Amino acid sequence: MRVQRVQGDGVWARVSSAGEPGERPFVLVSGIGVSSHYFEQLAPHLMQFGPVYALDLPGFGGVPHARHALSISEFADLVGTAIDELGLEDPVVVGHSMGTQICADLAARRPGLSTLVLISPVIDASRRSTPAQAVRFLRAALHEPSRVKLLAVVAYLTCGFGWFFKILPRMMSYPIERTAARVGASTLIIRGEHDAVCPRSWVTRLSEAFPRVASVVEIEGAAHSVMHAHAQEVADLCVRHAAGKLGEPSVGETAGTDNAASRRHRDQLQERSSADGITVVPELPDQEVSLDPVDAVRAIADEVQGVAVELKGNRTDDDHLVEQGREQQAEARSRGRG
Repeated sequence: MRVQRVQGDGVWARVSSAGEPGERPFVLVSGIGVSSHYFEQLAPHLMQFGPVYALDLPGFGGVPHARHALSISEFADLVGTAIDELGLEDPVVVGHSMGTQICADLAARRPGLSTLVLISPVIDASRRSTPAQAVRFLRAALHEPSRVKLLAVVAYLTCGFGWFFKILPRMMSYPIERTAARVGASTLIIRGEHDAVCPRSWVTRLSEAFPRVASVVEIEGAAHSVMHAHAQEVADLCVRHAAGKLGEPSVGETAGTDNAASRRHRDQLQERSSADGITVVPELPDQEVSLDPVDAVRAIADEVQGVAVELKGNRTDDDHLVEQGREQQAEARSRGRG
């Protein structure tokens, strides 16, 4: 893993990158208040197909606040600067939650970007009030795994509620449905079955605003942070979208030999279309991992130590420590998965 800074107009972003050169690079932009750690499960799957660049924007993930509350377009400008400075040629741009607004805004002004992925896009134009969205967020949170809830708490404390509430009105008022008409990129929209923040009716209406929608997909069992607990499914969709093969069988469906077991596996993964035109993707079967208890405790201890190193790097403005801490966390999570 490599951590570096990208300087914008009086602000900077942190870019955590990993993976070897592949067919297409992936640029990941997270939502309001949270850090690029939200992509910790998705990134390893995408790295099998190309390098991953996960951004922490001003005020998020330990990056200092800007002097003023940035607009969605100003955040998008910084993402564009990162793409240019890193020399990325037509990356697959992936946004989650408020990150979808940032990525759509960027794509609307950059016709050279050909591939866009919007995960849990916000804000439902029919429910723009903050109280209504807060209730929806809490409803969705009931279906999130405990790991996501922990990441959220740490991220919001790191961000600070003052900065969060400065940016919140920018997100709430941003009309992604109007920006959509100016986006020339082929667009994939993904939502989770239990995502009250991003309901099915909203993504259906939003998809109609984009000139080139490749597919609108709902993943069963998922909530707002669908790319965390369902990383393999989301990564498979992203890769097929980047290759222009969303209509073809997924990686999971084509893997293995054509025996009875593999046919049952394909049946479990069979995508289907709903009456409103949304493609429904079932959850992948849970894979049981047998890990020695001592090894599990060591992995947790190493990850906690990595978090402490990263936090120290944030406090001391030392990107080398941030890189060291994130690398240690990634290695510990890998061991913890078995």
